[in-house]
Amino acid sequence: MLEDKNTQKTSLAELGEFGLINHITKYFKINHSSTVKGVGDDTAVLDASEKQTLVTTDLLIEGVHFDLSYMPLKHLGYKAVMVNLSDVYAMNGVAEQITVSIAVSNRFPLEAIEELYAGIQLGCETYNVDLIGGDTTSSTKGILISVTAIGKATKEEVVYRNGAKETDLIVVSGDLGAAYLGLQVLEREKQVFKVDPNNQPDLDNYTYLIERQLKPEARKDVAGLLKELEVKPTSMIDISDGLSSELFHICTQSKVGCKVYEDKLPLDPQVISACEEFELDSTMVALSGGEDYEILFTVPIADFDKIKGNPNFSIVGHVVAENQGLNLVTRANQEIELKAQGWSSIKG
Repeated sequence: MLEDKNTQKTSLAELGEFGLINHITKYFKINHSSTVKGVGDDTAVLDASEKQTLVTTDLLIEGVHFDLSYMPLKHLGYKAVMVNLSDVYAMNGVAEQITVSIAVSNRFPLEAIEELYAGIQLGCETYNVDLIGGDTTSSTKGILISVTAIGKATKEEVVYRNGAKETDLIVVSGDLGAAYLGLQVLEREKQVFKVDPNNQPDLDNYTYLIERQLKPEARKDVAGLLKELEVKPTSMIDISDGLSSELFHICTQSKVGCKVYEDKLPLDPQVISACEEFELDSTMVALSGGEDYEILFTVPIADFDKIKGNPNFSIVGHVVAENQGLNLVTRANQEIELKAQGWSSIKG
């Protein structure tokens, strides 16, 4: 957290907008044949295909979505890409291109923007997507990042939120709640640092939690895993705002209800121990934590044998009639109404 004050810093004003764009994009390579023209003209040019085009965008604002006192700029760039790719994968699609627009205040030198774009470039290389454009402008305070992701899928492959049917199984990839607890650890250490800047945190017991918060990975692999299993989901969504909120989206749009079983929620051991330390209920954290970027999907009950026991997936419940509502079945076998308490960017 201590900053070296003696490093050389380059003002963005020295480069100007076009100089900055050329500087930060010169190392990005084009990999997809569908990208005819990337950065450097009035628009990008993409080759039309027989597949359907998937488009998603997210806006990340300093002080609302991230805190630079513990979020390194390289991690921020990487995470900004992941947030958007996750939405494409949640449609059962393949991401191919992104655009990135940023607004920065004059407190950020060129070197800071280089760090941000190093993370963006790592995300592009790791997930095989092309940076094809964007914009840079000034901000009166802080930094804003807007990423748009573009993907493809055949008409038969696309999975929407509105296809869940009664008796379908509810399945999640990975585990839940770690990103939220990583945030709690970082916020706690920030408060300790404010009191004593010489106190360096010992984070060895929280490595997985912090990685899930600062460097999440989008689940590009899920579509391929399901294809190998010969399973076609009836509905899909990524878990960005918490499992409860995402279930509400699927159930509302599919006009169904659901039962989720507390003892089936996938929890990493670090999540369980951190919940005990912070005196938090692990079920609440799994249901409402958010920023897991796992995939929630439903499959026909006939596919139970294909999904059960797969280490990548957990069957956490099943779909019921709409008039039965959305309920959590506790370990004591009591039914409690699910509440959508996930994170919201719109404050009242």
